[in-house]
Amino acid sequence: MKERFKRLLWNWRGVWITAPTTAGLVILLRMLGLLQPWEWTAYDQYFRLRPLESKDERIVIVGIDEADIRAIGQPIIPDEVYARLLEKLKAMQPRAIGLDIYRDLPVEPGHKKLVQVFKSTPNLIGIQKVVGNSSREAVAPPPVLKAKGQVGSNDLIVDADNKIRRDLLFVQTPQGEMMPSLGMYLALLYLEKEGIQIQEIPETTNWRLGKTTFERFQSHDGGYIRADDGGYQVLLNYRGPSNRFTIVPMRDILNDKVPKDWGRDRIILIGGVSETFPDLYFTPYSSTLLSSPERMAGVEIHANITSQVLSAAVEGRSLLKSWPEPLEWLWVLVWATVGGVLSWQGRYTGGVTNLSIHRALGPLLAGGTLVGSTYIAFVGGWWIPVIPPVLALSGSALVIMAYIAQTARGIRKTFGRYLTDEVVANLLEHPEGLKLGGERRKITILTSDLRGFTALSERLSPEEVIKVLNLYLGYMADVITQYQGTIDEFMGDGILVLFGAPTAREDDAQRAIACGIAMQLAMDSVNEKMKQLDLPHLEMGIGINTGDVVVGNIGSEKRTKYGVVGSQVNLTYRIESYTVGGQVLISELTLKEAGSIVKVEGQKEVYTKGVKKPVTIYDIVGISGEYNLFLKQQEEEFFPLAEAIPIQYAILDGKHVSAVMLRGNLVKLSAKGAEVSSQSPVVALSNIKFNLLTSNTPDSATEDIYAKVIEKKTDNGNFCIHFTSLPPDIEAMLDELYESTSSHH
Repeated sequence: MKERFKRLLWNWRGVWITAPTTAGLVILLRMLGLLQPWEWTAYDQYFRLRPLESKDERIVIVGIDEADIRAIGQPIIPDEVYARLLEKLKAMQPRAIGLDIYRDLPVEPGHKKLVQVFKSTPNLIGIQKVVGNSSREAVAPPPVLKAKGQVGSNDLIVDADNKIRRDLLFVQTPQGEMMPSLGMYLALLYLEKEGIQIQEIPETTNWRLGKTTFERFQSHDGGYIRADDGGYQVLLNYRGPSNRFTIVPMRDILNDKVPKDWGRDRIILIGGVSETFPDLYFTPYSSTLLSSPERMAGVEIHANITSQVLSAAVEGRSLLKSWPEPLEWLWVLVWATVGGVLSWQGRYTGGVTNLSIHRALGPLLAGGTLVGSTYIAFVGGWWIPVIPPVLALSGSALVIMAYIAQTARGIRKTFGRYLTDEVVANLLEHPEGLKLGGERRKITILTSDLRGFTALSERLSPEEVIKVLNLYLGYMADVITQYQGTIDEFMGDGILVLFGAPTAREDDAQRAIACGIAMQLAMDSVNEKMKQLDLPHLEMGIGINTGDVVVGNIGSEKRTKYGVVGSQVNLTYRIESYTVGGQVLISELTLKEAGSIVKVEGQKEVYTKGVKKPVTIYDIVGISGEYNLFLKQQEEEFFPLAEAIPIQYAILDGKHVSAVMLRGNLVKLSAKGAEVSSQSPVVALSNIKFNLLTSNTPDSATEDIYAKVIEKKTDNGNFCIHFTSLPPDIEAMLDELYESTSSHH
């Protein structure tokens, strides 16, 4: 039992280490408040995705708009107008009237008449701004209503991003008394006739109203970190965006254009609804991707507060609740563990390539489950954190994927180390060559790689992948041996070859270039064999560089590898990464070392990682002299398509695919590439992944196609690509289309 437990710990060591560490880091970021804006954004998005609720017919709004101001003829409405408005509304016998208009000072004419209306209307509630801030000072209530105790606070809590997500049900005045908010006061008046009153819950700050217990908002609830939780706050559960309540303009009331019983047994709110009034606020519904943010009138927000209280008390509509912090921490740890388990469990799925779609599929599905479950919970009234667990899930998965990728590099070397007879003889004749260590010397380095082999290997069975690699590497090893190169290592489909180590010669650079050209010519024989075996066509890119490195025995006494170390090795890989199939690119120093027998077709300056200055690389087409080797030169012609093919594409950075999907069209086609029309051009030598779209929608996308952007001048800002990996059915379709298109020109 003990041994099984120890084995379990060891087998899943990646998860036991990664999950708690990642969860702890995410929780720390959250406690620092760095994730709060993202959590608010997710919260707002859930509001916008949530189904809209029906209008609350118990609440109506008399909105004062621009037309009302013009009809009155002055920007500040006199007391006489409000007195007349309130008289007409009072005659409709509403349960409560909320005047969301400041009236601490008289506005003649008609002030005495308004005061008389205030005195004779017991269900009229005025407003007082209790809490002053930098933008708006505290405002006193109408004195008459204050004396009668018919005043509610109209203070609203604005978050750091200027949005209102909470409401104050009660606020403490400077005198120390608890004043209900306007919305709360109006709801209590309505509920009073239903026989529903507040019931305090002993030994807590919570209270019950009808069917619902109201729990006070705490500073760390939901996605909040150290929020001000003064007064009695709850999360504001909006019914929807603007216009979820019946709104009639003030002039319709004054001109008797609504039925006489329009307000009977209702709550009537009066307030400004236009830009004239500085009472518009951003809410979770304000942000949209396709339109400018819309603000909601303050009177509508108070209507939402009133509706929330009524619906909770009468119908049991859920308030927005959140978990206690320890439970949220556990939630983050659970998803960090899920990400770790899925990545660790699938560490051998899809082979040992650095990137596997199968390996990434589990965490992606888990992420979808996480987002979906938190959304469903939100619809049910629970605000469960989504950003921290998403980061924990993805972070844990990425850490383990990085670890797997690191160890995979060792697995990819299981082809072992190929040494020429000369290297073996040199080691036998010079015993000191067996010692660990190395020496600094100038050598020429050649590296080759098959274009699109990772994508190709995912379409083939493991047995077919091995067959392709053995066939390809067998031909290449023969060519390399012929030109006296030292195969340092096979890295999957890649080969690293040294010229000048362990034995240096004057013609190392020339032999490296001749070897590269001979390898490209040998690809014809490779592809003939591939065709006979009914396997896909292969293309190879080669990069060659000359520079100072350290070569020697690397490793330990138990396992030693004859290898090379230095920045020039990295530069060689960079040069190779700019190639397309059938191309040989060399550095400037290699060209100088090789001399005039090298035939150059073109040159370009590139900026590579780790090198501050631009690097000049040369496109080689042949080498004369004793080698007399030349690549087949075939001008690639692009023919316009009768009908453009829509595509979606993403730019690759190394093995990473950009999350941004761009749109374009294939407008011309060649034997091995295409011309792309797009509003988002791509830099030459970049690698892209794209899909053909059969109906111009993402759902109609074909299998992934890989290509490199080539340096070919085009009109109208288009760019040309060279295909590096094509699925067989798409390759057949494009070949047929190319034959058809070229035959008409």
